[in-house]
Amino acid sequence: MNKKILIPAIAVLVLAIIYFFWGTSSDNKQDITVTARKGPFEIAVNTTGELEALNSVMVQGPSSGLRAIQVWEVKISKLVPEGTVVKKGQKIGELDKSSVVDKLRARETELTKAESQFTQTKLDTALTLRKARDNLVDLEFAVEEKRIVLEQSQFEPPATIKQAEIELEKAKRAFEQASSNYKIEVDQAVAKMQEVHATLSQEQRSVDFMKDLLDEFVIQAPEDGMVIYARDWDGRKKKEGSTMRAWDPTVATLPDLTSMISKTYINEVDIMKIQKGQIVKIGLDAFPDKKMTGEVISVANMGEQKPNSDAKVFEVTIKVNESDTTLRPAMTTSNIITCETVQGAVFLPLECLHTQGDSISYVFKKDGLTVVKQQIIVGKTNENEAIVEMGIDEGDICLLSTPEGRDRDDVILLNMEATDVVARKNDD
Repeated sequence: MNKKILIPAIAVLVLAIIYFFWGTSSDNKQDITVTARKGPFEIAVNTTGELEALNSVMVQGPSSGLRAIQVWEVKISKLVPEGTVVKKGQKIGELDKSSVVDKLRARETELTKAESQFTQTKLDTALTLRKARDNLVDLEFAVEEKRIVLEQSQFEPPATIKQAEIELEKAKRAFEQASSNYKIEVDQAVAKMQEVHATLSQEQRSVDFMKDLLDEFVIQAPEDGMVIYARDWDGRKKKEGSTMRAWDPTVATLPDLTSMISKTYINEVDIMKIQKGQIVKIGLDAFPDKKMTGEVISVANMGEQKPNSDAKVFEVTIKVNESDTTLRPAMTTSNIITCETVQGAVFLPLECLHTQGDSISYVFKKDGLTVVKQQIIVGKTNENEAIVEMGIDEGDICLLSTPEGRDRDDVILLNMEATDVVARKNDD
């Protein structure tokens, strides 16, 4: 009797084992599972950046001088290779002088005209005043002659004496008028000479200014350092043939390599997570094994649109904590900005999460020998994982994908009161 019962029982058990190990593996041979973990959950934003020196000395071409002569941009004709280590006063590059040379030649022509005008006015004034002085001498002689005639007419009839007196008076008046006119002519000559002299001086200053300005077209290092070229408005680094504009005269920088920053741009959907003081893990594309740390020191208030992109981004500056002689400006960095760390959180990969409708999230959780469709409450997420507030405990095994034929199963719902408590906690 026991033997008759034992044989069917063993057969059923064997069939069950075969079904479990063969049947389930056949139906779910593609299913991959993960185990819910509990521990610190890090919410971070990953971004790439570019190294720059925190402090740099600007290497600039002439700016105010160009604006003064209304030249708004010039071509860069020569530059030393980027990365060149230079000493103070050493030549870094040259600007194309043609636009200023053309203006200089025009001013030199005007200067020649002003010099000729000055010389001509000086000669004309000298002749005019000489004639006026000769006329004064003649009139003075005339006065003397009339006086002599008057003296000699003392024994003449009264009418003759009277006539001599009138002639002397006329001569005196003519002399006085000529003397007064001479003073006016002198003042006019002085004013005219001052005018042409001012024009000449102005033209001379313009020519001297442009000659001095041309000396500034040879760009020299203001300090010792390594040459790193500035970027143009389109993001490209300046090179031979690039344009230097009067309102943006920076050609290069001489960075202080002992203190570096990583400048990066954060998408507008993530920028609200970023704050000053957050800790950053920094990696270098050039040295994958080198790991450093940093701190967010500034977050832009205004967004901008990057070239060739529709997305709005915000500039974020990260100070590198370590000082390393291998760091160089323009190196690409990978930055992981830690925005928040939640202690004691239960979390799963995002691939485990599914949604039904607009409000119900669920996972496929193993429950003994079967799989159930379990509702969960999802908390905060990062780029790869999500916190599960309810529905999953540490150690629960979940599937990364939907098991074949199980997508229409009913969802095992959570207790609504507990769900409301979690929702209120998340809102707070």
